[in-house]
Amino acid sequence: MSDTPARLLKLLSLLQTPREWPGGELAERLDVSPRTIRRDVDRLRDLGYPVEASRGSVGGYRLVAGAAMPPLLLDDEEAVAIAVGLRAGAGHAIEGVDEASVRALAKLEQVLPSRLRHRVSALQNATVPLTRGDGATIDPRTLTTLASASTGRERLRFAYRSGDGTRTKRQVEPYRLVSTGQRWYLVAYDVDREDWRTFRVDRVGEPYATGARFALRPLPVDGVGGDARSGGGDAARFLARSMRRMQPELRLDVWFGAPAEFVAARLPAHLGAPEPDGEGGCRLRSSCTDSPEWVALRLALVDCEFSVRGPSQLVAHLESLGARLSRAALPLGQGHPAAAPHQGPEQGPEQG
Repeated sequence: MSDTPARLLKLLSLLQTPREWPGGELAERLDVSPRTIRRDVDRLRDLGYPVEASRGSVGGYRLVAGAAMPPLLLDDEEAVAIAVGLRAGAGHAIEGVDEASVRALAKLEQVLPSRLRHRVSALQNATVPLTRGDGATIDPRTLTTLASASTGRERLRFAYRSGDGTRTKRQVEPYRLVSTGQRWYLVAYDVDREDWRTFRVDRVGEPYATGARFALRPLPVDGVGGDARSGGGDAARFLARSMRRMQPELRLDVWFGAPAEFVAARLPAHLGAPEPDGEGGCRLRSSCTDSPEWVALRLALVDCEFSVRGPSQLVAHLESLGARLSRAALPLGQGHPAAAPHQGPEQGPEQG
């Protein structure tokens, strides 16, 4: 194989399999001399690939972990497997699967040949996950389109459905994607409205990049202009501030009859970290903008005794929910609420 770049790629592909390759076997596979293999290994090292050599009659070469992540070569099956896994995770705003995974998916799908992209879509469409996150399901192609446009600073057009069902067409300069653990949001500058906006990604439809480039604007945070280079931290703060304006804030004060580590492992991180109370339990004091109904269910799923000391609307909802669950455990018969004519769902306290 006389083409040096092609030979280096082939050599790298062989070395990325988890085994040690004797120099003679590599030379035979690539149809070159052992001396050429040694020179090619030196070239890979110069490019940042940590290739380790062992001496002796059975010595050889193998790729080891280095201080930095070098580029990887994937075969068709590996590329499809990684893309399917990233799509499955990115389609649900699972806590811990953040913007980095979406960027990786966008990079991978950008270079996937059409035949592999078809296989990825076919596999995803033919499978249904057993469990889903609490947030709405999102088409991963929407996420990758938004992520690619944000990275490339390219204007986007998309259809958007607001909370009250109003449908509009938007043209934006995307800034960052932010995951809250429940949902994905796009922080962007709305060109037509000449102002910054946050968009729930599960309400975005038919997004496409226009090809028009833009200079990144400084994101205003806490009433002042931000640093256009700061990125994710400012975007998360901007989103949190926007959500506080849109929804009433719940100031949580909850005691749990279990160690703080046990509780923290079962609560979404954005609800805060409980502190030990010194008696084997722990206490959570934090704020959130989630609905009392959702918070009540998440507290119950911790699977230990707990007592809510505030806010009052959460206490009221838990009382209503607890009574309903108690009635659900009663035998169905005369006098059971389920046997009476349907009166509609119980109404909790009115929310602002």
